[in-house]
Amino acid sequence: MAKPLPRPDPPLADEAVRLRPIEPSDAADIHAACQDPLIAHFIPIPQPYRMTDAEAFAGATSRAWDEGVAANFAILDRADGRFLGVVTLHVGWPRRAMVGYWLAPWGRGRGIMTRAVRLLAAWSIPTFDLVRLSLYTLDDNLSSQRVAERAGFTREGVLRAYADRLGQPRDCVMFSLLPADLAAERRADLPEEPVK
Repeated sequence: MAKPLPRPDPPLADEAVRLRPIEPSDAADIHAACQDPLIAHFIPIPQPYRMTDAEAFAGATSRAWDEGVAANFAILDRADGRFLGVVTLHVGWPRRAMVGYWLAPWGRGRGIMTRAVRLLAAWSIPTFDLVRLSLYTLDDNLSSQRVAERAGFTREGVLRAYADRLGQPRDCVMFSLLPADLAAERRADLPEEPVK
């Protein structure tokens, strides 16, 4: 059995969002968000999505941390603590990991997911000594592809028939972020030195 994944200390946050491990009390918000047709279209969740599904998911996330397979974070609004979505780090490959995410309808259009993915990447690459952080989206999920690019990931190409969605093979777009990309992103965020 893999060892439990470490919890970030200090917690992951910026001026707009805070990430914390999903808790059983998030089930009602997860259930409400997963009634959204876009989430149901892009994320393989049960249909219809019942409260028991949300409770099972929220409970399984803690086990995933303890079993060392995934770090599931609730994305919260930094100002009022409102639940906005989920971002997950899937581990299990030597020095490689994968990111997955979805955002509730009430959290969209504000750059929330880009912030969450950046926070997760900045924590996970050094914490797990990753040489590659990847993510993929269904080929028609343009919003998630924009998030990946804004978060500093590089589009690598299309993987044909990579995912199964509703019993059908689907093409996916693969993205990656390497430690050097993260370092370059941090340098780009630094203020310019004054000219002397």
